[in-house]
Amino acid sequence: MLQEYVDVLIIGAGPSGCVSASYLHKNGVKIKVVEKTKFPRLVVGESLIPRVMDHFAEAELFECLDAMNFEKKLGARFIRGEEICVFDFSKKFGEGWDWTWQVPRADFDNTMAQEVIKKGIDLEFESEVLSVAFEGKNSTTVVKDKEGNFKEIHAKFIIDSSGYGRVLPRLLDLDTPSKLDPHSSIFTHVKDINRPKGEEGTMISFDILETQVWLWVIPFSNGNTSVGIVGPTEFINSLSENKDNREALNNAIKLSDYYIRRFAGVDFLFEPVKLENYSRSVKKMYGEGFALTGNSSEFLDPVFSSGVAFATESGILAAKLYLKESQGITVDWEEEFTGYMKRGIAVFTTYVKEWYTGNLQTLFFHQPEDPDVKRKICSVLAGYVWDETNPFVKKHDNLIKNMAYLLEMESDKNKEKPSN
Repeated sequence: MLQEYVDVLIIGAGPSGCVSASYLHKNGVKIKVVEKTKFPRLVVGESLIPRVMDHFAEAELFECLDAMNFEKKLGARFIRGEEICVFDFSKKFGEGWDWTWQVPRADFDNTMAQEVIKKGIDLEFESEVLSVAFEGKNSTTVVKDKEGNFKEIHAKFIIDSSGYGRVLPRLLDLDTPSKLDPHSSIFTHVKDINRPKGEEGTMISFDILETQVWLWVIPFSNGNTSVGIVGPTEFINSLSENKDNREALNNAIKLSDYYIRRFAGVDFLFEPVKLENYSRSVKKMYGEGFALTGNSSEFLDPVFSSGVAFATESGILAAKLYLKESQGITVDWEEEFTGYMKRGIAVFTTYVKEWYTGNLQTLFFHQPEDPDVKRKICSVLAGYVWDETNPFVKKHDNLIKNMAYLLEMESDKNKEKPSN
C-alpha cells in the first residue's frame, strides 16, 4: 500500500478545511487535504455573517473570493406579516466587519479549493477515508482514491472538517444528540425572473410564516436565488402527503404573502433538497492527535447563518493551536479550543432557542425600536459572539427572555388602558 507522510491531515475541503490548510501552509506546515466529493458540489449554507471575513483575511483567501463578485450582504431582513425588522451590520455594537457575502456554495467552495491548490497544497478530490488508527498523537489513515487505490497517510495531527460527512465522529463514536428540537428544511435555487430592481431584489430575507416556521430568500449575484422553508420536522413533512419535496416547497411558497408573487410558478433549477433533523452535536470536540471543526462537531440551525462562521472559527483556531503545540508550547485544548468554541456556540444556541420560543421575535418587532438594543443584537447576528463587553453576549442566558417578558407585560397593560 502506498504510504504518505505529512504533519497535518485535513479531512474535507469546505470553508473550514480550506481556512485551516491555507493558514498552516502559510506557516510552513506540510499538509494533505482529502475530500470525498468532486467539486463543484451542492451544499447548503449560502448566507454568511461578517465574522467569517476575519478568517478569510487571516488565511489569505479573501482576495480570491472578493474577485468573484458575490452578492454583498450588508444586513438581514425579518418579515412577519405587515411587520418588518431590518438589521444593518454597519450599525452594530463594537468593532468588526460590517458586510459579507451571499454565495452559491458550489462556486464559493470551489474558488477556495482551487486557490488552496494554487498555493501548492496537496488537495485530493474523490478520496474517501475508510479508517483511522491512533498511536498517541500520531495517526494512520487509510484512504481510497477515485481509481480505487488504497493508501496510508501518516500524520502527526488530524483536523476533521468533513462537515455532514462526520468522518471522525462516526469512526470514533463521538456523535451525541443535539439539545435543539428537531427541525428540517427543504431548499432549491430558482431563476429569479421576477426579481425587483435595487435593494428589494438583492436583500436576504427571512419571512416568518408561523412562530417556528420561516422561509429564507437568499439572492445571488448570478441572477439566481436560494429559496428554502424551515420548521419543525412534523410541519415540513405535512407540506406534502406523499413526501414530494417539490410539492412541499411550492406549498410553502404559497404560504408567504410577501413572496408568493415573486416565486409562485418559477422554475426550480434542481430537485429540492431536504435536510431532515439537521442539528448535530458531539461528545467531545478534540482528542489526542485530532480536532473536529465546523459541522463535523456542532451544527445548530440555519436561522442566523452561523454555520460557516463556526466552521471557519474552529478551523483557524485548530490550526493555530496545532502550530503552537508543534513549537513546543503547551496547549490546553479543553480551555483554548472546546471552552472557547462552546462559549460562542452557547450564545448562538440561546438565540436559536429564543427565536423558536418567539421571545427574540418579540424584541425584533417591538415598536418603537430601541436603537441601543438593536445595535447589540446586530453585533451577535454579525457573529461577534465572544465580545463580552456586549451584554447581549455576556448575559445571553436570561436577557432576551426577561426583556421579551417585560415588553409583553407593557403591551398587555397598553391593551387594558381604556380608550377615551
